[in-house]
Amino acid sequence: MASSHLLCNHSLFFSSAFKNCGFSNTPPSKLQFQRTPFVKASKKQLEIVYDPDERLNKLADEVDKEAPFSRLTLFSPCKINVFLRITNKREDGYHDLASLFHTISLGDVIKFSLSPSKTKDRLSTNVSGVPLDDKNLIIKALNLYRKKTGSSNFFWVHLDKKVPTGAGLGGGSSNAATALWAANQFNGSAATEKELQQWSSEIGSDIPFFFSHGAAYCTGRGEVMRPVLESFSDDNFNFSAVFVQDISHPLPSDIPMVLIKPKEACSTAEVYKCLRLDQTSNVDPLTLLEKISRNGISQDVCINDLEPPAFEVLPSLKRLKQRVTAAGRGQYDAVFMSGSGSTIVGVGSPDPPQFVYDDDDYREVFLAGKLQVV
Repeated sequence: MASSHLLCNHSLFFSSAFKNCGFSNTPPSKLQFQRTPFVKASKKQLEIVYDPDERLNKLADEVDKEAPFSRLTLFSPCKINVFLRITNKREDGYHDLASLFHTISLGDVIKFSLSPSKTKDRLSTNVSGVPLDDKNLIIKALNLYRKKTGSSNFFWVHLDKKVPTGAGLGGGSSNAATALWAANQFNGSAATEKELQQWSSEIGSDIPFFFSHGAAYCTGRGEVMRPVLESFSDDNFNFSAVFVQDISHPLPSDIPMVLIKPKEACSTAEVYKCLRLDQTSNVDPLTLLEKISRNGISQDVCINDLEPPAFEVLPSLKRLKQRVTAAGRGQYDAVFMSGSGSTIVGVGSPDPPQFVYDDDDYREVFLAGKLQVV
């Protein structure tokens, strides 16, 4: 998302998130719990009652007094890979790749509150199956921030999950970037966003992207992605010993799209195991980027070299793409898979094809329409 603009960008995403989700620089009203009195009195006896909720309320009140603000609600957008080229297999077993990442208007909402605890973060969510411990990238990001800065802040976090998991949309990576940015806000912006971006690569290869303006041409080795970030300034800088050059915004903001994800997910590890370089494209990724910047989206530029191995891992995904392509002739400018799957993206129309509503085989797919790049 390295200068205030994307997911972790207060001048674009976060500023709108503050307005839409109720951020305020003034301390909010005290955290409310159902309270019971410490002392119950009657004519016959005096009963002393220990009330842990009352203790938490008092601690929360102290947090409110000491902090410039104690709550933050942020939008955490996901991404699509407009193209993804595997350019080489290295001697160390990793693959070199090049991809155009772009954020879209689908995302999660994450609420952060300062916790009176000095030992543990607490995470809750609206969906089942999401880890709530340090396996979750949000908790990993908060732990990383404390490690890097020495901050003593811990948080209550609620994740309102809209982005499906195992979809190739980077939802977890975006959440981690959001958590790093939020922790830094609560700590008086002690770190620069460039530092946050550099630190984030320690816990996930896609996370640094979410400190860009919303689009990035990324090249890298296997799980170590190296973003060439878009910027609206003239500044160039080094990121992880890689020169980063600004590029112009490649896609119009009003281009509509739909996402269709089957219930099944693709294992990234399994997809790479099935990858064969002789089945990949030989088109220069910079040529793809130039064509998109000049002419916009078309089927011939939306190449994903991970599609053949993903379709081998999940044959039903190949059939889904074929049906979307056939049903959407004249409706979509391009149909392609994002990341290592299992989301199929249709660009050029805000509406899903009719068959996903009519066919019983697709009753459990994830659908998101009327989306745009952001």
